Amino acid sequence: MNPTKLIPIRDFFRNPDKTNFKISPDGTKLSFLAPYKNRQNVMVLDLKTNKESRITEDTERDIKMYFWKSDLILYLQDSGGDENFQLYSCLPDKMQVNPLTPFSGVLTQIIDRLEEDNQHILIGLNKRNPEIFDPYRLNVITGELKLLYENPGNITSWYTDHTGTIRLAGITDGVNTSFVHRKSEIEEFQELINFSFKDTLLPQFFTFDNQNIYAISNLGRDKAAVVLFDLNLAKEVEVLYENPDYDISGLDYSKKYKKITCAEYTSWKEEHHCFDEAYRQLMRDLNQQFAGFEVAITSMNDEEDKLILRTYSDKSLGSYYLYDRNTKLITKLSDVSPWLNADDLCDQQPIEYVSRDGIKIQGYLTLPKVDEKKNLPVVINPHGGPWHRDVWGFNPEVQFLANRGFAVLQMNFRGSTGFGRKFWELSFKQWGRAMQDDISDGVQWLINQGIADKYRIAIYGASYGGYACLAGLTFTPDLYAAGIDYVGVSNLFTFMNTIPPYWKPYLDMMHEMVGNPKKDHELLAERSPVLHAHQIKAPLLIAQGANDPRVNKDESEQIVNALKQNGITVQYILKDNEGHGFANEENQFEFYEAMETFLNLHLKKDASLQFQELKVHEKQN
Repeated sequence: MNPTKLIPIRDFFRNPDKTNFKISPDGTKLSFLAPYKNRQNVMVLDLKTNKESRITEDTERDIKMYFWKSDLILYLQDSGGDENFQLYSCLPDKMQVNPLTPFSGVLTQIIDRLEEDNQHILIGLNKRNPEIFDPYRLNVITGELKLLYENPGNITSWYTDHTGTIRLAGITDGVNTSFVHRKSEIEEFQELINFSFKDTLLPQFFTFDNQNIYAISNLGRDKAAVVLFDLNLAKEVEVLYENPDYDISGLDYSKKYKKITCAEYTSWKEEHHCFDEAYRQLMRDLNQQFAGFEVAITSMNDEEDKLILRTYSDKSLGSYYLYDRNTKLITKLSDVSPWLNADDLCDQQPIEYVSRDGIKIQGYLTLPKVDEKKNLPVVINPHGGPWHRDVWGFNPEVQFLANRGFAVLQMNFRGSTGFGRKFWELSFKQWGRAMQDDISDGVQWLINQGIADKYRIAIYGASYGGYACLAGLTFTPDLYAAGIDYVGVSNLFTFMNTIPPYWKPYLDMMHEMVGNPKKDHELLAERSPVLHAHQIKAPLLIAQGANDPRVNKDESEQIVNALKQNGITVQYILKDNEGHGFANEENQFEFYEAMETFLNLHLKKDASLQFQELKVHEKQN
């Protein structure tokens, strides 16, 4: 392997010096995240005085989710990766943090930031019952909480109109979804519509007269579209935009001008359909200004005349800019990772292949900078979720692996989102079966293309991707020379029994999509890698967070113990201060350094020769 320039591992995964810029509602200040004692903390820049000040000092974990509330900064933080996020506030001119939801073991959800109310926001708390969330009005100045409605036990989502009044709620019985609606806060909720969980009606926001809603819906169609839904008639009355090939994923609007601006969907990269001519012209101007990069508007002030822009590409984390719509002045704020040179990195190419049963699978292939792009060592990288998808853009894992000489294949196997209802439903009860076949077919496609050295292929994934790694090593043991499982499921029975309490309302749905431990016992037993660990022959690296609320650490420890009993090489990295994936910089460094050593050991040329000799020996015996 001879990449043009070997880049230090830590340059791919180190924290940016400045990132996640936001502008204050009045447009006079900027906030951003910057390292303090190796943890990302909130900084504020006064645009008038040009003075920077740090306002948080969290040394345990990075702050990731924060936002402006009038002249306050609010942020969410969990403990050791347990995902029980609590809400905190701080003033830009003081390093004084105030806990607003200091409840142990309780998760805080943001329902509505109430941007026109300087003192209150609406939040959801599972304080009364860990399985459900009650809505509260929270005074961010005093910390006073007021319960607005006691969840009867089946409400899973709350929606407000433009006055901040909860007017709509989503309900599930596990497999059926319904919405209840009321015209005012003093009225009782009445059922609006009922449908299967296989259907989608996702409210985006109320119309600007607060009478109806804009929603994303696939009712009566395969691809989700933007629709106008009449609350009195309880039905769609207009389709505003639909794409023939992809689901619509989001809808944006201007609060100031009270009009919808654009719908979002992802083909091989993110795309927009503009409804508003001024917004269309803005994006056209920005795309011309930053040719070669994608441009996203990440924050704006209340007047919507000062915007924070973020650029990016497949080979760059890009930069942040401040854009003044009145003067057209663009001011560069910071490069996200100036130590990485795009010329040293690799193109992420969109690809597609056909599965063994005739399904078109789309994905991405990243090839290393080598002269001969044939017979390469390969890392197969299925995404997590599994009801998620890979997208085009800078991926530090992929670029790191390509820089080390590995080709990387990412595929949107059946069940990946954004490709319509039918493609999603094809994944039901197909963990380790057709979903895994899609991954295996991608491997075979690479081999047939002459890109992959069939004796030097590894599989690496996180969460569901970790399950796919274990399933690949278990059910197609001759396909892979090595595997890396990052917080992956090994036992479908124990996985179902250890989900977070607030997933319980969706358990029946998961039984339909993955399998019921009682009704589908044979299926789950057949597709649980740990129950067939004797079939695994390839060496394995496993990484796990001890506080993971989604994939309990027992999932990793079961497979580690089973493999050790079978004499299989397994390296296990367990971190006591992490959850579903490693957030802390030093733990990421350790994991990726271990990954590099592991892959070099098992996918280098002499390892390939040993693997071939093993296959010959197996055939002879």
